[in-house]
Amino acid sequence: MKRIRVKTPAKINLTLEVLGKRADGFHNIKSIMQAISLYDYLDVEVDDSDSTEIILSGSSDQIPYDEKNLVWKATQKFLQKTGIKDKKITVFIEKNIPVEAGLAGGSTNAAGMFFALNELFESQLSVAEMNELCASLGSDLNFCLSGGTALCTGRGEKIERLPSPELQVSLIKPLSFGISAKEAYTKFSLLKDKSVPDNTDELAELLRIGKFNKNLLYNSLEIAVIDDYPELQRIKSEISGSMMSGSGPTFFVLEQSAKMPDTDNFLFIDGLKTIPDGVKIC
Repeated sequence: MKRIRVKTPAKINLTLEVLGKRADGFHNIKSIMQAISLYDYLDVEVDDSDSTEIILSGSSDQIPYDEKNLVWKATQKFLQKTGIKDKKITVFIEKNIPVEAGLAGGSTNAAGMFFALNELFESQLSVAEMNELCASLGSDLNFCLSGGTALCTGRGEKIERLPSPELQVSLIKPLSFGISAKEAYTKFSLLKDKSVPDNTDELAELLRIGKFNKNLLYNSLEIAVIDDYPELQRIKSEISGSMMSGSGPTFFVLEQSAKMPDTDNFLFIDGLKTIPDGVKIC
């Protein structure tokens, strides 16, 4: 038996500018993604077997533990790419990153699974091959694999590493609902005004010289969904400087702690920070 434990960090979008729709149905984006110190953990075991078997379990009752899970899909893709057969692969997913929250919880788990299997099977795949697998499974996986801070373009799979700023981070999420990427991008498509500022390039230039300006935080998808959810409007109005991450509904604020009086309807996670890396062995 071989085993490994890896930690997979959440991400926030310091900027997210949604551009034109692509022929494949996705949107081109320009985003500065940032890994933060909120982690899921994957415990992965590999045993010899008479056949190939993938067994998932975990601590959350909000995600599937079958072929619908991105970890399952990542495992299948890795085995197909490498030609490895007759293995029993058992994975326990410790979920700490909220689900359908705009924090890349599923994507970072899948990237972590690619990483874990490549370690367990002694680097069967090169960095380029790993990134090809990540791009084939989702838009955020390439960033989640390397983490830190990056300028992400295309549909998110093209990344340019940037120096990581040292920032404090707090998260605020409504407890009663999540927002899928499909919903957020569909609502963006319905906007009459799809123009975006040039905040991403401006912030990237500042980061390259070791500077940061929180006034450049921006998210096209926040504009697309906020009118439909009073809870999001409340966060925005009551917490100065708050910005939605990804497709939401989680908002972040670049402070050590941020609270609203209503703790029954909102999840608060504070004391986080930006980190300069991605998936790692524990």
